[in-house]
Amino acid sequence: MEEFSKSIFEAVESVGYMIEEFFVGVTEMVEGVADEFQSTVGVEIDQYLQDMFEPIIEIYAELEEIIGETEPTFSYPVEPSPEKHPACIGCHHYHGLVYSGNLLVCAMHPYGWETEDCPDWESPKI
Repeated sequence: MEEFSKSIFEAVESVGYMIEEFFVGVTEMVEGVADEFQSTVGVEIDQYLQDMFEPIIEIYAELEEIIGETEPTFSYPVEPSPEKHPACIGCHHYHGLVYSGNLLVCAMHPYGWETEDCPDWESPKI
């Protein structure tokens, strides 16, 4: 009986070694294929991506240079005065913000009203 248990243990141990050798061989084979793939196809993919994105990067750099030359696009308020846009003083519709150097007076009259009596003037709603 002792001989039988010893032979089963040896058989199980032998199978364990065979399984280990199998997985070591598979791992080496996969690593070899991965290395070969990286050295051939990976280089081609890298070149393709570089060729594809290089013009986009150049356009972005040029656009960044152009944008850097323009004035900041922050908006700021401008209040109506008796000299400039007198018809807008106290009007509910007055917007009065400057965007990229352009004043937007209101939606109905983007550049303001010429005379002192605007037909669309409304008092502020409370």
